[in-house]
Amino acid sequence: MTEELPIIIVPARLASVRFPRKLLQEVNGIPLIIHTARRLVDVAPEFDILFAVDGEELESVLSGNGFETIMTNPDLPSGTDRIFAANQNAQRSKVINVQADEPLVQRDHILSLVEAINRPGASMATLAVPFDNQEDFDDRNQVKVVLDRSSFALYFSRIPIPQFRESSSFQDFLEADYRPLKHLGLYGYTRDFLLKFSQTPQGKLEYIEKLEQLRALEMGENIAVSVVKSGTIGVDVPEDLEKLHL
Repeated sequence: MTEELPIIIVPARLASVRFPRKLLQEVNGIPLIIHTARRLVDVAPEFDILFAVDGEELESVLSGNGFETIMTNPDLPSGTDRIFAANQNAQRSKVINVQADEPLVQRDHILSLVEAINRPGASMATLAVPFDNQEDFDDRNQVKVVLDRSSFALYFSRIPIPQFRESSSFQDFLEADYRPLKHLGLYGYTRDFLLKFSQTPQGKLEYIEKLEQLRALEMGENIAVSVVKSGTIGVDVPEDLEKLHL
């Protein structure tokens, strides 16, 4: 019996601190979220795709372009909660989460997430890519992840981890044949995990680092990580639009 493919759920909300209403910002005359939607159809045609929206504006734009949507409560505290709410309707055993502001999402990223969430013992999955320079490694806006020998996450942090005891040089990592890993914000979940996560209060580590995946680690859940060759280009601020070349 062939295993059911996960559904791709894209949480989409208009509110954004650094770039308000960015999902409706037009790039070459087309709203950003429609670029993401069309890209998903192109790179993952075998998957069902559902947009979990927080209001009528996004619902109208997406449905008007032929994409399936579900309305979710605009007051939900996180994208994961929005995904849980959407999957209450879809009722799929596994879910892939793609961000609405990443119109250059890659097929190998989606397939890598599917592989990771299907690993025995995994209740959540995500991606990482090796850092290649000191500046990015030191940047607190770029989240780091360290893995165990089975490629499950040990910890995520905004500060550079791991660290040599007596050095902070990126070159030392290369000489030790170790590449620090940058976390990429795409996820996979099991349905059971989403239910448990939605019922668990924010953890102390999550509060400190402002990283909700740390709630999963504090819960004792296993996060499988696939290391991919290249990162993604998300839109966090208006200047990021210039990097897209759509």
